[in-house]
Amino acid sequence: MSDVNADNDVLRVVGGKPLSGQIKVRGAKNFVSKAMVAALLAPGTSVLKNVPEIRDVRVVSDLLRLHGVNVNFDDAKGIITIDASHVDLADVADVDTLAGSSRIPILFSGPLVHRLGEAFIPSLGGCRIGDRPIDFHLETLRRLGATVDKEHADGIHITAPNGLHGAKIHLPYPSVGATEQTLLAAVLADGKTELSGAAIEPEIMDLICVLQKMGAIISVDVDRTIRIEGVEKLKGYEHTALTDRIEAASWASAALATRGDIFVKGATQPEMMTFLNVFRKIGGEFEVRDDGIRFWHPGGDLKPVAIETDVHPGFMTDWQQPLVVALTQANGLSIVHETVYENRFGFTKPLVQMGATIQLYRECLGSLPCRFQQRNFEHSAVIFGPTPLTGQDIDVPDLRGGFSHLIAALAASGPSTVHGISLIDRGYADFRGKLRALGAEIE
Repeated sequence: MSDVNADNDVLRVVGGKPLSGQIKVRGAKNFVSKAMVAALLAPGTSVLKNVPEIRDVRVVSDLLRLHGVNVNFDDAKGIITIDASHVDLADVADVDTLAGSSRIPILFSGPLVHRLGEAFIPSLGGCRIGDRPIDFHLETLRRLGATVDKEHADGIHITAPNGLHGAKIHLPYPSVGATEQTLLAAVLADGKTELSGAAIEPEIMDLICVLQKMGAIISVDVDRTIRIEGVEKLKGYEHTALTDRIEAASWASAALATRGDIFVKGATQPEMMTFLNVFRKIGGEFEVRDDGIRFWHPGGDLKPVAIETDVHPGFMTDWQQPLVVALTQANGLSIVHETVYENRFGFTKPLVQMGATIQLYRECLGSLPCRFQQRNFEHSAVIFGPTPLTGQDIDVPDLRGGFSHLIAALAASGPSTVHGISLIDRGYADFRGKLRALGAEIE
């Protein structure tokens, strides 16, 4: 994989043409990077299949190499091989340099403490869509017996002089990252760990499958409680990553917004059922096949809907941004209540400049008050449609917002120039090639 440079960080789009054709989606960004980190837990070789060529995979690969791990990625086959037989402490400055591209270093903590007795966490990057504090992560590590030193000049130093041990942990909010942190730290801890209020996203379940293949003992209850019995050692794994449901939904939204017809090879129904229900309510059509899902605009008017984002099995927060673009073309008033990230509607400003009518509110416009009530965050949106969109100059704010802007540019009349598309490379493999395959006019 090659780095994105300034010369190809701008994409020019001529919109107004339906996207039509077939593209393939590989493994989930939100799972693959975590499974790669899990390989650190075992002094052996792990093989992960269905891996996408995205920047986050490169960042994690480089971080693993900094720690002495041998990583080989066959992009043509989508297979990554990780040999963690030997693990070293990495240079602090090198880790800090790479950390600006990803928040993944926080999840190295548990595996590195188990293998080396210590870990270093630099300042974290990722998308700027809210506070996204790491407090849950650090408290989880403390409960498991780690010593967290936040006074280090370049970041946070984590040690466990007496080793990690099982504990009872409750998450006040089902944080995906904190759940992953607990799993990766507790599988080799001494004793049993009980995590209540856990996230149960499909990507979490797939990570549990990987850890079980490695030798972990983990059970999941219907009340969001995960129980982990620590074991003495783990072995390498071989696993095929579940498909990226966010990317699949993004292409589905593009089909709807451009009045197109896209077959997403690799998309699977079980992880997308909530999205598919909303897609159908809006007026989109889909056909589930053995090897993917076809999404298309059947003609006529799209219908307005009310959406409330939530943790799984609710409507995923990463689905709402691309779908909002399609809702600008629905006939009537749509409402989106964002309950996961407090500042996720910043991406709507360029849409308004393109001609969309979107109003943001600090009130909870959903069925129930959420945790952002009375906290002065604009976390509800009202979209009035249909409104014609016209091409504009756009700056990408974050990963999902950036792809949503691409969809808007493709649906708009006239040319658009999208700046900062390297952010989109973090989670959408070969999106330029896929756009061209669907007939998009880009350069």
